Amino acid sequence: MAERIYVIGVGMTPFGRFPAQSVKDLTRAAVQEALADAGLAAADLGAAFFANSGQGYHEGQITIRGQVALRSLELGGIPIVNVENACASGSSALHLAGTWLRAGQGDVALAVGAEKLVSEDRAKAFGLFEGGWDVHDVEGNLADLRRLSGDEVADDPPASGGYSRFMDVYAAFAHFHMRRFGTTREQIAAVAAKNHNHSVHNPRAQYRKPFSVEEVLAGRPVVGPLTVPMCAPLSDGAAAAVLCTAVALSRLPRGREIRVLASVLRSGRDRDPEALDQHVSHLAAREAYEAAGVGPEDVSVAEVHDASAMGEIIQVENLGFCGFGEGGELAVRGDTCLGGRIPVNPSGGLECKGHPIGATGLGQVHELVTQLREEAGPRQVSGARIAVAENGGGLLGIEEAAACVTLLGR
Repeated sequence: MAERIYVIGVGMTPFGRFPAQSVKDLTRAAVQEALADAGLAAADLGAAFFANSGQGYHEGQITIRGQVALRSLELGGIPIVNVENACASGSSALHLAGTWLRAGQGDVALAVGAEKLVSEDRAKAFGLFEGGWDVHDVEGNLADLRRLSGDEVADDPPASGGYSRFMDVYAAFAHFHMRRFGTTREQIAAVAAKNHNHSVHNPRAQYRKPFSVEEVLAGRPVVGPLTVPMCAPLSDGAAAAVLCTAVALSRLPRGREIRVLASVLRSGRDRDPEALDQHVSHLAAREAYEAAGVGPEDVSVAEVHDASAMGEIIQVENLGFCGFGEGGELAVRGDTCLGGRIPVNPSGGLECKGHPIGATGLGQVHELVTQLREEAGPRQVSGARIAVAENGGGLLGIEEAAACVTLLGR
């Protein structure tokens, strides 16, 4: 039988704009909270996996980011592995920490992600995202998106318009979905409004203002059909999780541990746009469900990668909560709201909680662990027993370059 792995501590800073705090400051705050939550000291950690995507680009801190960020916590001497895997960096760090534990290398490991993306130089801030696809074939990337979207893709670099190139990517996804299934702007707006209304109850969320569907639709356009309230902001923040084996758990107080039922990491590949059942996130979800011995019908709550509201529509379909093409209607019916059949993004999601790339996947885990412990307060999903996180990043052809699906259970 495979080694059982547990999350025994989580920590997370608020996500938002924190010009006075460094990557080191944010990392230290998240790790100290996670260690206190686990009832452990830094000396108890056997290894650390540090997720970050933008510090090299923004600050020039390359190659040893984790060693530097964790230095003040006196973690020198243990293995520290730097993880850069686009927007899936945080969940990849968790995946690697679990793999290290299952390999018998130790009993306790740390996964932590931190990012500072907010900058007065907005052109440079958005320029980071230009590296999230094949930089040697930009025209090929654009051609793929045009075929997907029906030529609804801009040629201008995103910095000139003050938005991330990946909003062009999500717009292309949206145009394909609208043409293929009849998905509407109102359905996309329903997802965004739901997440903004969830975020009101999350004190760590970057945005906590409620929105109606009409207000989302009336928001400032980003790139058709997306408006600002449908899109994730630039964010600073950090999140961390302490994982352990069953052997280590036997030495610790019991009762708040959450089991990692499955963690599946896959890379994207070239595929036909119509081959929806071959989408990287759908394949990862199927593999995760099989490994955990559960199905989508068993899931109580989900956090999915909604860098735009369109992303949530795609991912609830990939996770099997509805059929392909039915994700928009799922939100309109209220199924994904708190109190609905399958609450999705009770944290507010990336659109509202924020999207500090390296921390995003671990921020999802923080929310789901909080839900499974029944400690989420007014955003608590009643009776939550099994939770799933879907975290993807980058672009390879017409899908994410990296995708990680994590299943957690009480």
